[in-house]
Parts: sequence; C-alpha cells; structure tokens
Amino acid sequence: MRNISSFLLLLFVSLALSLPSICNTEETCSAQVLQARRFFAKENEKLRERYHAEYSAAYAYNTNVTDENRHAMIAVYAESAAKNKLLAQACKEGNYANSSDTGVRRQARILQDLGADALNADDYLKLQNAISAMQSNYATTNVCSFRNQSDCSLTLEPHIQERLRSSRDPAELAWYWREWYDRAGTPMRNNFAEYVRLTRKAAQLNGYRSYADYWLHFYEDADFERQLDTTFKALLPFYRQIHGYVRYRLREHYGADVVPAEGNIPMHLLGNMWGQSWNEVMDLFTPYPEKPFLEVTSEMDRQQYSVRKLFELGDQFFQSLGMRALPQSFWNRSVLTRPTDREVVCHASAWDFYQDSDVRIKMCSEVNTHYLYVVHHELGHIQYYLQYEQQPAVFRGAPNPGFHEAVGDVIALSAMSTKHLKAIDLTSTARLDEKSRINELFKQALGKITFLPFGYTLDKWRYAVFRDELDESHWNCGFWQMRSEFGGVEPPIARSDSDFDPPAKYHINADVEYLRYFAAHIFQFQFHKALCREAGQYVPGDSRLTLDNCDIFGSKAAGKAFIDLLSAGNSKHWKEVLKDFTGETEMDPAALLEYFDPLYQWLKQENSRLDVPLGWNETNKIPPTCCGLFST
Repeated sequence: MRNISSFLLLLFVSLALSLPSICNTEETCSAQVLQARRFFAKENEKLRERYHAEYSAAYAYNTNVTDENRHAMIAVYAESAAKNKLLAQACKEGNYANSSDTGVRRQARILQDLGADALNADDYLKLQNAISAMQSNYATTNVCSFRNQSDCSLTLEPHIQERLRSSRDPAELAWYWREWYDRAGTPMRNNFAEYVRLTRKAAQLNGYRSYADYWLHFYEDADFERQLDTTFKALLPFYRQIHGYVRYRLREHYGADVVPAEGNIPMHLLGNMWGQSWNEVMDLFTPYPEKPFLEVTSEMDRQQYSVRKLFELGDQFFQSLGMRALPQSFWNRSVLTRPTDREVVCHASAWDFYQDSDVRIKMCSEVNTHYLYVVHHELGHIQYYLQYEQQPAVFRGAPNPGFHEAVGDVIALSAMSTKHLKAIDLTSTARLDEKSRINELFKQALGKITFLPFGYTLDKWRYAVFRDELDESHWNCGFWQMRSEFGGVEPPIARSDSDFDPPAKYHINADVEYLRYFAAHIFQFQFHKALCREAGQYVPGDSRLTLDNCDIFGSKAAGKAFIDLLSAGNSKHWKEVLKDFTGETEMDPAALLEYFDPLYQWLKQENSRLDVPLGWNETNKIPPTCCGLFST
C-alpha cells in the first residue's frame, strides 16, 4: 500500500511539474486554460521572431537612411502586419479574452488591438510610406548658415543646436529657427494629412472613436486624460513662477524690443529648437551668478573622457545595483557617435531586438554634461529590456508608456547629483550651500518643469487633430495657439497656415505618442523617492538626506526593488506594479513638488521682491482668425 501511495505521489508531482510554469497551486488548470497557454506560448515565439525582424529592418534604416533601406523596412512591417491580423483573429475565435486565466485574458486583449495593422494592405503601405517619408525628411534636413548663406550643409545636431546654445544674437537665432521649421516642417503637410486620415481609419477599425482614444487606451484607465489635465493644472503655479522669472531676466538682457514684459517668451531665445528645455542658456538667468553651478564638461575634457567612457559609467551604475552588465554585443552593434559615411537618424534611441539579449543604442553622442545625462537615460531603457527579457514577447514592454521613459530619467537623477559627481571625481564639491543648491535646482527645473507644458501640448494638439476638433485649415495656427495658451511661448516670427510647423519635431514624424514623456516626468520622481527610501538616502524633514541630493549608487536594496519593477514588464496593470514599488496607485506630482520645493519658495519670494509679472497674454504671431482658446 505504501509503495502504491508513493508511486501515486511521484506521478502527481511529475504531472504538476510538467504543467506550464504560469499555473499555480491555488487554481485548477482546466483543459481550456492549458490549451490557451500552449497556444500563446507558441504564438509568442512567432511574435518574438517578427519583432526581431521588424527592429532589425528599422535599425538598418535608422543607421543608414536610404530609400532602399526604407522600402525594405516597410516590406518587413507589411509582412508582420498580415500575420498579426491572423493572430488577432485566432484570439477572437478562441474566445481567449474571456478566459478564466488572467494571463491569458491580458495577452488576448493586447494582441487583439491591432493598431495600424488593422488596415488593408494598400492603406497600410500608404501609412508606412507617409511616416517614413516624414522621418527621412527630418533625418536629412540641412539648413544654410547665418554667416555664410551659400553654405547649406548645417545639421540639427551638432551645428544648429550649438548655435542655439551659444549665440546671443536674436537675428541669428531667429534665422536658424525659421530655416529648420521651413525645411523640416512645412514640406511634410501632405504626408501628415495622409497619416491623420489613415490612423483615424485604423483606430475606427479597432473600435476606437479616434487615434487619440487608441493611444489613451494603453494607459488602461478611462479617467487618465482627466488625470492628465488635473496634474497639469497642479503644476502650473510653479511653472508660472519660472516663466515669469526667466522672461524678466531675458528682458533685462535683450531689451523691451525683443522680450515683452507680460507677453509670451520668444522661443528662439531659450537655447532649444522647440523651447522644451531652457537650461542651455542658464547663464542668462542664473539665480546666483556669483556661485558656479555644476557643469562637468570641462572636467571631462581635462580627464580626456571618450564617448565610450560615458557609457561605461552608466553600465557601472546599473551593475552597482546588482543589475545586468551590458552584453558584449551592445558594444559591437550600437551606433554611439555620428558616422561620417552615411546619413543616420541622430535622435537618441534604445533598441530591443528580442533575441539573445541583443540590445543597442543609436545616438550621435558627444562628451559633455548633456550627453552624460542622456546616456544614463538611454541605458535605463536598455536595462528595462534586459530585466523583462524572460517575459513572453507580448509582455516585453512597460505596463504604462510613461514607465519606460521614467526608468531612464530616475537613474539620471542620481547619476547627476552632486553626491554622485563627487564620487566619480567629476567635481570637488561634496555638498552644496543654499545658494548653489538653488542654482542647481533651477537648472534642473529648466529641463524638467519647463518641459511639462510642451509635453502636454504636443499630444493635446494631436488629440484635437485626431478627433477632428480642429479644422485642417487651422492645424498650424492651432498648434501655436496651444503653445502660447499652455506654455506662454511663441515663434520668433509670424506663422500662418501656409506654414506647417509640427513635423519639425521628431516624434510627430515618427508616430510616437508623447503623453508618455509628460507622465514620465511625474512618475520618475515617485520612483526616485521610493528608491532613495530603499537606499537609506532620503528621510523626510532631514536636511542632510533630501531628494535632490540622493544617490542610490551601490544600493542592492534599491536595486532589488528596481529589478522587481522592471522584470514584471507588461504582465500586470501599471497600478498594481506601481503599488508594489511605491505604495501608490496613481500618477501624483507630490514627489516632484517636494523635490523642487526649495526653488519654488525662493522663486515666489524673488519674483515678489522684483515685482515680476506672472502669466502671459495671447500670442500675436498667428492670424486673429485662428481658433479660440483650448481650455482644459
């Protein structure tokens, strides 16, 4: 009897071990669930192979912009689209979206949303041609030199961006602004109109009212757009203080003829082509100019840093947390500097090839403070790829689009802290005095807080276009109306609807949803606070352990919490993942406002002392017949 019992016990254990690992002891794995899991295991492998082919073709094009590579990329996309349609149909026929198994239901729901793949073959090719034509134009746009207008070989990076950072001549800055927008934006009007027409059709085929609603569904919260509006309003008082102070200082420098006392800030004066970050011209409005702020470019030059050294520092940071080292294939296959023998898309991006830990970065890096930050940000994406690599293909992504961007930025918050820069011997300063601290917080705010109205506007404008709430004849003036209304910035010259400026931004051309960046700017501070607490680097009310001087480098406790967040991928709802990591369940700007509170209090006092006007009037750079205000 004992032998029979032992045999049956062994048989039961053997059968249990042979079941898919997703099955747990607390549920009965019905025949239907087991069949569904086998189906998705098989299809996920096929999906992984398709993703590998797609990203391989896209990378070949992005690192060598030719028509041949563009057409090859589109052909691979089209082949995948046809197979994805068949998979979606199989999911529906299997009724997997109604499975008793949560993992099966989630996979089915994701895979049944086809996006552009829902289009017929002809429309799909038209859409991909429109998008890739816009991308090609953006990647190959050159402009003419202000000083030598017969030289039309200047590229956005590094030539134009260098002039926007360095020049203090309003005429030269306006020249480069107009050259870029006229060449990178306006010629793409017809392609963009085709893109809008076809994405609207694709959204409706997927059961959504508009492409805006299709994008929003990725946040898995019917109330998320309202939360976005509420969060933006909560941050506006802080932004208005920064805007007022910067406008006041710019007016002191350039004079009343260039900068109005109470109007919009002319964006060409802000050191960035899109007016989304203002820290490149920090010298014009440093709160305490007698106090040098942390600018480590000169020290990197003195130590003869290379681009590879920047990436090695980032790799060391992640390894110090107990996370994965960059594989050798990363170093062999990435494009880290601009090639001299071909056109490339220089916009920094991280790539997951869905095979053998093949992850890469493509960017035109230089050795300076800005790229030290960008390198850590992009390596955050890479680490995310490596941590959720064990997930099935359908779950190899972030549960909330903002999470991926936040992961890159949260590491950069530590890596660029005074404490960390001292630890890696890029500064001799170990702790900032109060005036230097205000300078540093202000510099950060000129990248983080000034971005928020831009990030908010870019998709608010596209939502209005996608929902057909903005007449096509007003697309351009509506864009500038929003930039003015929500951010108080305007173009340096009058723009009409014969111009078309939105495609002068990469993400408009590339069909990249942009709300993720706004969300990331909120989530990263929630993540930062949680990691700093785990690392013992943050204690509320302790002036020695503040959020703005936290460095989690070397903390295995923080690393473990981070790994748990990243390795889940998209296998669970983002609110569940966020609660496990931070204890919170919503996007909440409280941690961001706490981080910058010393600066906010200083700005309120300083603006009051200087009698700085806050707010701005409507822009006069667009026709008065344009659309009305866009209230939120």
